[in-house]
Amino acid sequence: MQDKLIRFRGGARCIRFAGAVRNYSWGSHTALAELTGRPAPTDEPEAELWLGAHPAAPAVVDEDGTTVSLLDLIARDPEGQLGSECAREFDGRLPFLLKVLAAEQPLSLQAHPSRAQAREGFARENDAGIPLDASHRNYRDDNHKPEMVVALSRFEALAGFRGPTETVEFLRDLSVPELTSYASELGDHLGATGLRALFTAWMTLPTKSLAALTDAVLAGCERYLAARAGSDDEFTVAARTALDLGRVYAEDPGVIASLLLNRVSMEPGDALFLPAGNLHVYLRGTAVEIMANSDNVLRGGLTAKHVDVPELLRVLDFGSVDVPWVRARIDRDECLYAPPVREFELVRAELDLSGTSRPTSAAFGGPAPRILLCVEGSAQLRCSDQILNLERGEAAWVLGSYPELVVQARSPHATVFAATLPVPSEST
Repeated sequence: MQDKLIRFRGGARCIRFAGAVRNYSWGSHTALAELTGRPAPTDEPEAELWLGAHPAAPAVVDEDGTTVSLLDLIARDPEGQLGSECAREFDGRLPFLLKVLAAEQPLSLQAHPSRAQAREGFARENDAGIPLDASHRNYRDDNHKPEMVVALSRFEALAGFRGPTETVEFLRDLSVPELTSYASELGDHLGATGLRALFTAWMTLPTKSLAALTDAVLAGCERYLAARAGSDDEFTVAARTALDLGRVYAEDPGVIASLLLNRVSMEPGDALFLPAGNLHVYLRGTAVEIMANSDNVLRGGLTAKHVDVPELLRVLDFGSVDVPWVRARIDRDECLYAPPVREFELVRAELDLSGTSRPTSAAFGGPAPRILLCVEGSAQLRCSDQILNLERGEAAWVLGSYPELVVQARSPHATVFAATLPVPSEST
């Protein structure tokens, strides 16, 4: 067996690297530590493990005894690291960011901008002289941030607006007098216009009015659940979620806003794609997350971080009311998650000692950069004559200029995720 630490040399085609742990209040004291083989519980909550080349927290490799960031490694030789096509298309930058997300408490009520919105907002805040690291900054780069999340454990979320007809029914079923006029207004204007008006009204209520409405809604949710003890349908789960949020975030507009969103329960392997403008809240659980290489987040509540409701309203899409599921394409033991974006796709390979996962143009093949993450068992990467072993929680960078890659199990069962770029269609 190879040493657990492998040193990078200039000719290496696949390189083990260390991701950056991000400590946020909603994170877990155990999930990321246990995944990466560190002592648990940790002193601070660990929310995200960043595996990529974003300037805010790039991964690092050991280059002959010296720590080098993946960001600098790519900057020194974009074509060699990314492959010529990727380097040319994305201006020498890695286009995606892979993360492991560990939520013990709900994240913020949030959405992400389109590329045009990000460019305009980034330029606007630069012109205003707002430092990139300022806590009140909305746009930290000029990129859009479509993202996809694939559950590793049971994962709970709010994702996208529920259909307005169903929401009117839910608001009326709660039997809260303070909601009557809102339900009637939405009932009279079913569609994006009505949802926008209702969401805007709730998010901009004066503090005293918000507190009164929230108290009334939570009391109504308690009555609703008491009358339906043992039920687990869509509306009872939504009412329970509002109560859970109210216990953590008192008098926050995100609590009542949750009544408008699809409540989603994901099992391991289930995936959601959140395009620009999709309002969402991750509630709890562990997942692999991949996104365009950006850190732009517009928040409306359920957080101690910067909230900018007017800017959030500017980017929201009120017209999409379906749960944004991603259906994996399954080929033997490989699941390909391919949302409609150019920056990334994700493969999950379930391996055992009886077989090998071999590259295809849509999975482990190239020419494109790849980040591989082992989440269960032990796996072996073969790049021509180079062999690299990955244990649970370890990740590797595979050069885009070297497409040949074979991944094989080293334990009775191994699960490996591979992040890469989709193969362009002939029409593009």
